[in-house]
Formats: sequence, structure tokens, C-alpha cells
Amino acid sequence: MKARVIVGERVKNFLESLAPEPRRKLWRAIKGLPEGKGDIKQLEGRLAPYWRLRVDRMRVIYDQRAAGGERRLVCYFADHRATVYSVLEQLLASGLIAELRETPGERRA
Repeated sequence: MKARVIVGERVKNFLESLAPEPRRKLWRAIKGLPEGKGDIKQLEGRLAPYWRLRVDRMRVIYDQRAAGGERRLVCYFADHRATVYSVLEQLLASGLIAELRETPGERRA
């Protein structure tokens, strides 16, 4: 099955906030997602529907969808390890996660 990565606005903004070397490293890791490259793990508990990509101290939260015979890896949240999971839990509790996942300004990797 063909796969493509879609990068949401929040991930794009996080990438732009990084210094050049960490930005390049994170972009390379995101681009390797369709081949299953990188430190990838499915989350547990309340976050079980989501996956994470670990790159040093940074995490990218994404989910996998199938649409039109294509597997889509939608990266919709990224931050440093110290905050990413607590913020994601707060988004789930407040019901804002659906809004975050449907980011209209998506960018292909």
C-alpha cells in the first residue's frame, strides 16, 4: 500500500522554531515514516490510537489512516518530550484533539 506523510500546521510551526540541525534531523525522521524508519511506537492507555516518533528529546505524535487505497501518516503535534504527552492528554480531556487532527493547513513531507 502506498503511503504518504502529511504534516499539520502545529508540527510545521514547531519545526520552524528549531535550530537548523535539530530541524534537519526531525525532517529526515518524518520523511522516513512511510518506510517504518525511526524510533516509532504506538502509545498506550488513553493515547492508544496514536503513534509517536522519537528523535532525541523531541516527539512527533501522528496517526495512521487509510484513504483511497493510500496509507496516510498524519503528523499533527510535535514538541519536546518534557511537555508533549501532558499537552496531548489535556487536548484529549478538553475535546480539542479532533480539531487538532483536522488541521486544514496540512503540508506534505
